[in-house]
Amino acid sequence: MRQKKVGSVMATEVVTVRYDTPFKEVARLLAEHRISGLPVVDEDDKVLGVISETDLMVRQAGVPDPYETPRRPRFAGLTRGARRQAAKEHARTAGQLMSVPPVTVHADDTIAEAARTMAHNRVERLPVVDEEDRLVGIVTRRDLIQVFLQPDDVIRREVIDEVLVRTLWLAPSAVNVGVHEGVVTLDGHVERRSEAEIAVSMTDRIDGVVAVTDKLTYRMDDSHLRPDEPALHGVTEEWLRKL
Repeated sequence: MRQKKVGSVMATEVVTVRYDTPFKEVARLLAEHRISGLPVVDEDDKVLGVISETDLMVRQAGVPDPYETPRRPRFAGLTRGARRQAAKEHARTAGQLMSVPPVTVHADDTIAEAARTMAHNRVERLPVVDEEDRLVGIVTRRDLIQVFLQPDDVIRREVIDEVLVRTLWLAPSAVNVGVHEGVVTLDGHVERRSEAEIAVSMTDRIDGVVAVTDKLTYRMDDSHLRPDEPALHGVTEEWLRKL
């Protein structure tokens, strides 16, 4: 089953800064290129950290208001997070402003993997690195949502070809595959319960699929059998181990 990789949607021209790039230069680059963040790299293009608009806002928030009554110290330096916050409030360079460690992905990661990483870390862009952690591109939320622009007829054809025919060795007409706005409906009868589960699981992983409606029925419930038993050897064995 083919899944789009990060390398197919990433931008290869990346705006970057070095550790000692001045704060105002960082702000200028973000504004000039209309981007919400950028990576900090060393001389070998290895990613040291990432700067976002939020980091700049922290810096600006740390500037005291001359009309505000001075606040009493609150032991801000007791925790690591508080120390980082205080350092950013007084940052003069990209190295002092950046967030570390950098959250990155690889070009051969799937778009689904990148999306999970992005959601888990609550970031809007991810530097893309090679095997030696050198920057090769950058991917944004906008890049990742392109996968959901896959037309319904393309999704349907891939479900039939990749899931039914090539994996389960079923005739294309064995299961009725309907797709509407990315929602796939599988309706039909298969021999074993494991085949139905694999069909749903694989379909759900196809690029562009929003959800899967399972209307499949089966003749034999083989869920009690272990994957190493003879009845389960063959094309479905590998997928059963993943379920």
